[in-house]
Amino acid sequence: MRRPIRHVDVFTDTPYHGNPVAVVLDGADLNTAQMQRFAHWMNLSETTFVAPPTTPEADYRIRIFTPVAELPFAGHPTLGTCHAWLESRNANGTGGPDVVVQECAAGLVRVRRAEAGLAFAAPPLVRSGPVDEPLITHLAELAGIDRTEIVDAQWVDNGPGWVAILLADADAVLRLRPRPVDVDLGVVGPYPAGSPIGFEVRAFVPKDGGTVEDPVTGSLNASLADWLLRTGRATAPYVASQGTVLGRSGRAHISTDPDGTIWVAGGTVTCITGEVEL
Repeated sequence: MRRPIRHVDVFTDTPYHGNPVAVVLDGADLNTAQMQRFAHWMNLSETTFVAPPTTPEADYRIRIFTPVAELPFAGHPTLGTCHAWLESRNANGTGGPDVVVQECAAGLVRVRRAEAGLAFAAPPLVRSGPVDEPLITHLAELAGIDRTEIVDAQWVDNGPGWVAILLADADAVLRLRPRPVDVDLGVVGPYPAGSPIGFEVRAFVPKDGGTVEDPVTGSLNASLADWLLRTGRATAPYVASQGTVLGRSGRAHISTDPDGTIWVAGGTVTCITGEVEL
């Protein structure tokens, strides 16, 4: 069966400068094995499959797959899927509701239009708090740095399993050459005061005994924002840069509502439109 598919570049307004996601827009009758096989074949960081929602509060339901596993939530697939869903309903993606509710394994996630593009409401953390000293020492080893270079460390897991370290500045983040990692590791460091960019972010995940660096990571930026804002290391709004070392120029725009809800926004642009036989 031929199904519509879009490849959407996320956290950028310039094609091929962000993080791509493949969105299969008619995945209702596919089973888990079929979805996982296709995501493995696509070999992108994530592939999503859109289906009708199971609750009246949601506009659509998605399942999110890496090449090897299903995720309950991920940030750039959320924005990319919403972009594709809106575009499939309206040729240029400009029509439709201002707030969309996405159903995924992590629950209901709100997505709204923002000045920077589309924004998702950060889901609650499933694990937070300080990291014990033996693990911090291990994270330093994985990052290829001395333990004294880590300013702080925190669990910032909103589904994928993130643990994060804070370095002194953005240059220290950009200099990292990590060893093979065995955890989902986020690294963040601030730019100088007055810079238009607040922080540099990098994300490293284990794969096949080595390390893969994610170009731009919505879930990590969401959970880092919770940590940085709560500890007074950042004030909203701010912009995080990610993907610099990979030749990308991803930008995650962080803002908050008066009730404390954190929103993560970024540009979205369709790069490929077509059909896939599934």
